[in-house]
Amino acid sequence: MDIQRYVRYALSLALTAMFLLHVGGIMPIPFLDTLENLTYDARLKLMLRDSADKQVVIIDIDERSLAEIGRWPWNRDILAQINHNLFDHYQIKTIGFDTVFAEADEDEGAKLLQRMADGSFKHDAAFQQEYSKSLNALQRDTIFAKSLKNRKTILGFVMDTNTHKGVLPAPAAILDRSLIERIPFIKAEGYTANLDILQTNAFSGGFFDNPLIDDDGVYRRMPLLQEYGGILHESLALALTRTALGSPGLELIVESNHENELLLEWVKIGDVVIPVDERAAILIPYLGPQKSFSYISAIDVLNKSAPTEDLNGKIALLGASAPGLLDLRTTPLESAFPGVEIHANIIQGIIDQAVMHQPAYTTGFEFLLLLILGLMLSFLLPTLSPLWGSMTTAAMLLLLISGNLSIWSTYQLVLPIASPALLVITLFILHMTYGFFVESRGKRQLAHLFGQYVPPELVNEMSTKIQEIKLDGEIREMSVLFSDVRNFTSISESMDPKELTQLINGFLTPITEIIQQQRGTIDKYMGDAVMAFWGAPLADPQHALHALTAAMDMIQRINLLKAEFEAQGWPEIKIGVGINTGEMNVGNKGSEFRVDYTVLGDAVNLGSRLEALTRVYGVDIIVGENTRHAVAEFEFRELDRVKVKGKEKPVAIYEPLGLLDTVDESVQMDLKRFHLGLEHYRARRWDDAEQEFFALSQANPHTKLYQIYLDRITQFRQQPPPDDWDGSYTHTSK
Repeated sequence: MDIQRYVRYALSLALTAMFLLHVGGIMPIPFLDTLENLTYDARLKLMLRDSADKQVVIIDIDERSLAEIGRWPWNRDILAQINHNLFDHYQIKTIGFDTVFAEADEDEGAKLLQRMADGSFKHDAAFQQEYSKSLNALQRDTIFAKSLKNRKTILGFVMDTNTHKGVLPAPAAILDRSLIERIPFIKAEGYTANLDILQTNAFSGGFFDNPLIDDDGVYRRMPLLQEYGGILHESLALALTRTALGSPGLELIVESNHENELLLEWVKIGDVVIPVDERAAILIPYLGPQKSFSYISAIDVLNKSAPTEDLNGKIALLGASAPGLLDLRTTPLESAFPGVEIHANIIQGIIDQAVMHQPAYTTGFEFLLLLILGLMLSFLLPTLSPLWGSMTTAAMLLLLISGNLSIWSTYQLVLPIASPALLVITLFILHMTYGFFVESRGKRQLAHLFGQYVPPELVNEMSTKIQEIKLDGEIREMSVLFSDVRNFTSISESMDPKELTQLINGFLTPITEIIQQQRGTIDKYMGDAVMAFWGAPLADPQHALHALTAAMDMIQRINLLKAEFEAQGWPEIKIGVGINTGEMNVGNKGSEFRVDYTVLGDAVNLGSRLEALTRVYGVDIIVGENTRHAVAEFEFRELDRVKVKGKEKPVAIYEPLGLLDTVDESVQMDLKRFHLGLEHYRARRWDDAEQEFFALSQANPHTKLYQIYLDRITQFRQQPPPDDWDGSYTHTSK
């Protein structure tokens, strides 16, 4: 494996480790948290519910109400009248006030009358009598308190202050001391609550502050419970929901981890189970953009001009949408969202059981998913082409996103998507960038060196195995192929130069394509001849098979060109091919002015001699004995045992007949008879050999080989070979 591949593995694994350290909390990456929040917002917008039986209406302190009633805060006798109308006229189920009444509502006229009653009119009986009659009418907090009494009214308060003002409502639950430290509830340091007279007359209360606003200021989650002094208080939304459902008890469902810590998973009220995180926070189940719920102007309730059916049996929330009252919040859906409608969404989501869940085990899931993706892509992407790498990355991202959305909609689970998707994209960019800036340089160099000799696919493969390529020369076992056109001299003399060039290109082009398809390297063109080799620059364990397959395909292609050449008025061409396998010296050869990547050695020279012998034996292809033994898939005919020029030791030469399972039975019978005749011939049994060769010649009159042996037998009868004759024949020409 090349060093570049190792470098890519190391970079990929290092990048994956960074993501894992972030998820494990060892090396936080704030950007990933921000990105996860943004992807959550995108999924929330995409997967909004189509419809819901809305149980909540909002009594709106809007601009029109402020214009007619006056600026906020309104006198509490007005609020008392609104409350009376809601319960007595409109028959609402319950109401929650998204505001806190921490200060007494003191009428300036009442103060003046009190000073007069305690001062100069202290002894005026008539004044004191009238003052006593009007006193109750001037006690607005008392009037408002009476409107709250014996009705399902929920007052809001704030728990995220350091003050201790007002009176808290009855707790939702009192924690056992052993649970206080084991469940990480939000612990409030103080509170700003309602006047004693108001809270004691109200049915209950709930906080409306949110100490869990994300760093970007977006309201994505909100606690349902906060702890103060070992006592749990519920949110305004939870208190309203519980009241609307008949005030069932509150139950906490927890699971313990391996460290014996309690992880809060669910808050249960009656038959309704609410998924929460370990801090009792709920993912706000937004139903849609603002005004997804009915907004009824407070002035219309005060005047009883709102339609009765819009409020009957509903859960009401009194809050403000007027911008001047500063109760607008930033949410995943909009940047200016009325705070009162956030409570409405929570109530509706709990009732509909449509609250998303992000349990504690999602961190473990994210870690495992990143580990699998990181390892898989780290070892897969370096092996893929840019196209397949892009397709694999796109498919993986599509699978991640579609799977995440499917789990979101089917199981209401929020699983992390930002870090896995970003890891996939980052690993893809890493490998594509590395491949472009680092490996492309090597590919350009290889393309320059070998682009004219080997196919582009082989150049790409070579770029990943640069360490295997040695240009300065080495000894390898390889296979070499020579091909030449027979009678080319006479063909060239009959054609003009332009037409001859077209003819040469016409057969060299398909021959080159075949060689490259079989992973061969073109060494050189020599007029009408081609020299190619297999086994370099990349090692090829099947170099002999590839060379022989190329030769067989070349003969077939040349035969198919006959009709095309005839249509052009060109002569028919025949080629001979010689193949030899053996040790060769391969590398750059030449001078300081010109260098060729070529092969040298006796095995190369023998390959050239074998091509020349195809004319002698009248066959298309001749291979050496090393090639024959290296390709067990083919059937061969041993043509002869010869001594070529420049070689003293005889070598066996063979003609390939085709793949073993494709050779006809008749050909196999002739082959057995020929080899029997060859055995007689080498044993000097001339009559027996002649009988076999003659029979074969009669059956195959166009096969030159049989007549060659018949002629030799005639010659040896007249001039017998020497006693040490080994059955070989010496060829004196190249």
